[in-house]
Amino acid sequence: MRKRLGRLTRRTWVILGVVAVLLIGGGTSAIVWSTTRQSAEAAPTTRTVTAGLETMEKTVEATGALTPTVQEEAGFVASGTVTKVYVEAGDTVKEGQKLAKVDSLQVRANLLQARADLAEAEADLAGEQDSADGTTASDARISARESAVAVAEQSVADAEEAVDGVVLRAPVAGLITASDLAVGDVVTGSNGSSSSAGSGSGSGSGSGSGTPGATGSTTSSSSSGTSSSGTSSSPFTIVGTDAWSVSVSVGETEIGLIETGDQVELETADGTPLFGVVSEVGKLPSTTSGTAAFPVEIEITGETERLFDGTSVTATIVYERRTDVLTVPSAAITTSEDGTTTVTLIDAGGGEAEQPVTVGEVSGTLTEITDGLAEGDQVLVTVFTPGEGNTGGGGNGAGAAGGGQIPDSGGRGGFPSGGPQ
Repeated sequence: MRKRLGRLTRRTWVILGVVAVLLIGGGTSAIVWSTTRQSAEAAPTTRTVTAGLETMEKTVEATGALTPTVQEEAGFVASGTVTKVYVEAGDTVKEGQKLAKVDSLQVRANLLQARADLAEAEADLAGEQDSADGTTASDARISARESAVAVAEQSVADAEEAVDGVVLRAPVAGLITASDLAVGDVVTGSNGSSSSAGSGSGSGSGSGSGTPGATGSTTSSSSSGTSSSGTSSSPFTIVGTDAWSVSVSVGETEIGLIETGDQVELETADGTPLFGVVSEVGKLPSTTSGTAAFPVEIEITGETERLFDGTSVTATIVYERRTDVLTVPSAAITTSEDGTTTVTLIDAGGGEAEQPVTVGEVSGTLTEITDGLAEGDQVLVTVFTPGEGNTGGGGNGAGAAGGGQIPDSGGRGGFPSGGPQ
């Protein structure tokens, strides 16, 4: 038992000896490091600067994501079986470019029938006019025949639109983000509902509602769910790539500062600069954890190439901009205990004098001067420049400590060579 304790004791002394060396080396390193840092501290120097005119801005910063301003759902005007699909998701199309086509036999037959009905209605009207005797009953019959002709004319117009609509064309230029159509699918167009609306008592409104259907932009709402085959009546979704917007939210203290038309500077995550204007300021907030956030819509202006839906951006909304503001560096201004602000003015001969000034707003490192200086005045400013210390001294000190390492900026060190294994 005694021998074991003796061995432990000897080993303990060996370890303690190593620790002592480390402590000495570490202490030397610490001294050298401290000396090096002190020699590298910033030293004050004075420079002469000129009071100049600057543009000062007040801004609100928010984040959001790019969204295409234009998004259209394109659907057929005519019903029928799809015979050709020209594009697929991911394709870029021009306005008016062919997207798909349906069988035209039925719609052409409908056009022939509509023209025949119109001819018959016109013949009936002509007959009533020839036999008119000026009585109230005769006038009523003529009015009825005229209405029938108007309805028949609208039916012909709808049928002609349907014939043109057998080929679905892109209502806008952009990127196809969704395509749900294949050859053989049966689609239901919007011409049926437009035609029935036109033939009713409100023919004017029927014509108006039928016309948008030809562009495909309203097909989804007018025919949604009516396709017997289950195929979407708006099989293509197109997003524009020429117009973009960003939706951001700002707090209740900032919303009152922002107005429609305010300029916006934006930057994407990869540093791409963008520009825009505030197009809409929301009045209804959303509340999260008792904090109100108001929506602000920003329209992107200028270059819009190579933008992508969903790209994160940081928006800086400029709600106030003043030009030709006289400023000096804030470091040139001294404020005394009684609140008096002064600068050190340099005269033409190089002399120095304390000059009282009145300060205004601060923007970054600049302070507005509202009184006491003029553009071109020279003032003294104190700046701090790094000292001339270097890490070479630290390396030499470490060598004197027996090969130990000075901790780097991360606080890491190492054992001297030959340390315990």
